[in-house]
Amino acid sequence: MDADHSVPPDLRGRPRPDRMFGVLGKLITSLEWISSGAYIRRRPPRQVDRTLNLVVDEVRIEADDARSFRLVTADRAELPPWQPGSHLEVRLPSGRRRHYSLCGDPADRRSYRIAVRRLANGNGGSREMHDSIQQGSGLTVRGPRNAFPLAGAAGYLFIAGGIGITPILPMVKLAAAVGAQWQLVYTGRSRASMPFLDELSALDPDRVRVRPYDQYGFPSGAELLEHATQGAAVYCCGPAPMLAGVREGFATSAAAAFNFERFTAAPIVDGVPFEVALERSNRVLTVPADQSALEVIRDAVPDVAFSCQQGFCGTCRTRVLSGEVEHRDRVLTHAERVESMTICVSRSRGGRIALDI
Repeated sequence: MDADHSVPPDLRGRPRPDRMFGVLGKLITSLEWISSGAYIRRRPPRQVDRTLNLVVDEVRIEADDARSFRLVTADRAELPPWQPGSHLEVRLPSGRRRHYSLCGDPADRRSYRIAVRRLANGNGGSREMHDSIQQGSGLTVRGPRNAFPLAGAAGYLFIAGGIGITPILPMVKLAAAVGAQWQLVYTGRSRASMPFLDELSALDPDRVRVRPYDQYGFPSGAELLEHATQGAAVYCCGPAPMLAGVREGFATSAAAAFNFERFTAAPIVDGVPFEVALERSNRVLTVPADQSALEVIRDAVPDVAFSCQQGFCGTCRTRVLSGEVEHRDRVLTHAERVESMTICVSRSRGGRIALDI
């Protein structure tokens, strides 16, 4: 009778594992561990400080009540790169924070340019820029940050109203430089009030349409959109009535995408009233359905911090002590929303929220 040379079973009657395959299995597991990088001790991500201390190198009058400010470092060092649609958060000497679009040349790494229209009845930021900031003044800024990026498209229709030309101008120049199909419609109260007309005059005059209201009247959305080519992307920045008109006329236009940036927060159309308790101020306020918590709180606490009023900068982030929040911001992470809210856009779902103010 021939001897059985097969591997004998273990004490439980199971076949013993083949040693060669066992060694190969361990080797494969080790290679997978090495290739995954799991053996590397990873450092936690480091927060990038985007704060820059800049100097005003030049102030220019660009139109009635509109000035541009060229910003540089004290030693004329290179600045962080940016793309059309980017903006800076500017911290003014008073402590106010305001967001201004970059409207210069992205290829110029030694300077930034912003433009500001003076608003007599505004919240004070534009008046401070015009009345207090001059050549040689120092400004602390953060950024650049892009909340209005220019994406690839079959063609472009750019629509700007007044100082809304600031984010649009670099977009138009880039589209022209790369040979894209584009058109620009630029409106304003009058030619004297419209910044950068001289720079636009250097572009293709068949593509640039300047429509001051005192000559042509206030255009409808359909009129603004009539030059959109089939499948074009619309990029629009201007006053609220312009945005509303373009939004209304978009569905019947040839355009395929609508991108816009607002001067101020969007009107609240779906809010419900709620109460907000300010714990440190020992006050309880009622927020109407058509107002933001920030608007109501500012009446009681004028020095409450805010900036963009659109939920993308985080300046008005406030700790929530109790209550259910309806988050409408574009800046807080899921973890941050557990205990914080941006009072410029976020609301309570009804009832009461308590804030650390």
